[in-house]
Amino acid sequence: MCGICGFVQPDRKADRDDLRRMNDRIVHRGPDDDGFHYTGEVGLAARRLSIIDLKTGHQPLSSDSGKCWITYNGEVYNFAQLRKELESSGVHFRTETDTEVLVNLYEQTGLDFVDQLIGMFAIGIHDARRNRLVLARDRLGIKPLYYHHDPVGGNLVFGSEIKSILEYPGMPRRLDHEALDYFLSLEYIPAPLSIFKDIRKLPAGHILVWENGRIRIQQYWDVASAEKTRPRFADEKDKFIALLQDAVRCRLISDVPLGAFLSGGIDSSAIVAMMSRYTREPVQTFSIGFEEKSYSELPWSQKVAATFNTRHYTRNLAPDINDLVLRLADLMDEPLGDFSNFPTYLVSRTARERVTVVLSGDGGDEIFGGYEHYIAQRMARFLDPAPLRPFHGTLAGLTHLFPPSNKKKGMINRIKRFSEGLENPWNLRHFRWMLFLSPRYKADLYSPEFLQPHYLEPLTHREPFAAHFRQAGRFAGINRDLYLDLKTYLTDNILVKVDRMSMANSLEARVPLLDHRLVEMAFTLPPEWKVRGSVTKWFFKQSMEGILPRSVIHRRKEGFSIPIKNWLHTDLLDLMQDTLSEARIKDSGLFQPQTVRRMVSEHLTGKQNHSHRLWALIQFNLWRERWLTAPTRG
Repeated sequence: MCGICGFVQPDRKADRDDLRRMNDRIVHRGPDDDGFHYTGEVGLAARRLSIIDLKTGHQPLSSDSGKCWITYNGEVYNFAQLRKELESSGVHFRTETDTEVLVNLYEQTGLDFVDQLIGMFAIGIHDARRNRLVLARDRLGIKPLYYHHDPVGGNLVFGSEIKSILEYPGMPRRLDHEALDYFLSLEYIPAPLSIFKDIRKLPAGHILVWENGRIRIQQYWDVASAEKTRPRFADEKDKFIALLQDAVRCRLISDVPLGAFLSGGIDSSAIVAMMSRYTREPVQTFSIGFEEKSYSELPWSQKVAATFNTRHYTRNLAPDINDLVLRLADLMDEPLGDFSNFPTYLVSRTARERVTVVLSGDGGDEIFGGYEHYIAQRMARFLDPAPLRPFHGTLAGLTHLFPPSNKKKGMINRIKRFSEGLENPWNLRHFRWMLFLSPRYKADLYSPEFLQPHYLEPLTHREPFAAHFRQAGRFAGINRDLYLDLKTYLTDNILVKVDRMSMANSLEARVPLLDHRLVEMAFTLPPEWKVRGSVTKWFFKQSMEGILPRSVIHRRKEGFSIPIKNWLHTDLLDLMQDTLSEARIKDSGLFQPQTVRRMVSEHLTGKQNHSHRLWALIQFNLWRERWLTAPTRG
């Protein structure tokens, strides 16, 4: 596990010191070692978190011939088998690392090398034979990879995090207004956009090839649409359990201590159950709790820990988190509105006190149908016909008569969220439940200079979402919605959060449920096996019978979040009022101060729950003042 960065620069701008500075900016991703390969035109660098082959895993690393060099972040779990095949063809190895396997596999097979990999990765390979630089990102986007390309000079700069790229001489820091609109709408920024106009994300499952100053980007993987007709449940269950066991087993490869995040939900509990089958010592598990009982899942995680006899470690997240808010704003070089980054950061810090690697249960909701909005989407189909649409506004108006509940998922809060979803255009389909800033709010909030007509259009009409909707049409029922979440919310929100918060603590997080073989299998299942009636994750839950306690399998999903709407009234009140002051809002030139003032007032008086919208504005302003206004180098 590492952080990587580098460049290829026909128009030479950077020297060794610049490359070292780029690498030093991501020391948290790999505090154990650093390495450099520099020729003047090409620079590759890596930070290393030592996990496998502790003695000889130094990067960057050359191929057997010495003509290709690699810098690499991630883990490839089938590298031992790939190594045997390469050795049989005459390749000699100097280390025991998967890194050396990858660079030689590329040299032997070319761009198709990624098709053979099982794992998570962000890879940069310089091929001196072809004067080519290849960037590759894993199928699901577990590992991040950003890049900047100058079409005039031909230079290409890349890194695991944006902060590395910003150290490259002369790198502009221009706000991408389109990306900001997406962030305020969704609380995350979808690939290939980033918050910086001149920096882009390489999408999951894609390769970028630089040659002669030009780049081309090509997709090498997508979920197939081979849904089965009338499969036998017993057969599919056996196949799923076998895949899950193998996904967990191969992710236990490590030369350093290893554990698991445990929330007490079905996803993380299933991972711990499988881990307990393969470890001699008790699994080390880690959880976060809250003082507000409706938000804390500690009783459930403790129940699972007792069931599988784990060594269980917990920590409570107190509402006095002002310093942590500023700390995370400094870590995130583009804004992310997901509340759960706080508990994710703290559970990562707790785990890092005892282990270097954890397994996480992320991904189960997006491949098996775990969110309540999948049920809401199905209910909405009965209310979407044109004659009923005029009543949507009436329903939304009625819910405004009731004050928001302080509970995490009270009935009033559920009804309000459902009515807000109905208020969004019907042709948004699935994404109506994931929007936090509707066109009505944008028209009031955005300044005339910021507001563009197409910001008010449905996401289904805008790229990159339009392309995802076209591809989603290959699937039936809920599998269509799951595909959309897999390509957007999972990759650009959930996995970004897990990567940044774990790596900020120099902790590697592995995600067995996102083994691409398991994902492919899940998408062959009939849609009605995902959500049945009011039961989410029906297939997953049925498959866990006899493995997990029934009370854990069938408990209501809570989600991994914090009581931010309550804390904005108390411990975070001063931070909100300072960050969203009229002077600072005017200084940005992007928002209407009177609208922000009204939203703050309505939230504090209990008339409306604006926590998502206010928190997104807070996060953006903290980011803007930390990153956008900082001086550029060179």
